[in-house]
Amino acid sequence: MQNKLLIASVLAVTAMFTVAGCSSNQAVKTTDGKTIVTDGKPQVDDDTGLVSYKNAETGQTEQINRDQVKSMGELDN
Repeated sequence: MQNKLLIASVLAVTAMFTVAGCSSNQAVKTTDGKTIVTDGKPQVDDDTGLVSYKNAETGQTEQINRDQVKSMGELDN
């Protein structure tokens, strides 16, 4: 049930940004299977190993350990 809600949320956010024409949003896929949609390109700090990004859903700036990131890439339009 929770996976269906997560998938529906990701698809809704993706559709919203596609319709809005934003091409700079990124998808960060984590090692535990989550997908985070970011507003703009995430920044990697090589000294601390943290990836900083602005969460497109909440508008908050957040960080995640680089070891928890499986992949990062632009959302398809």
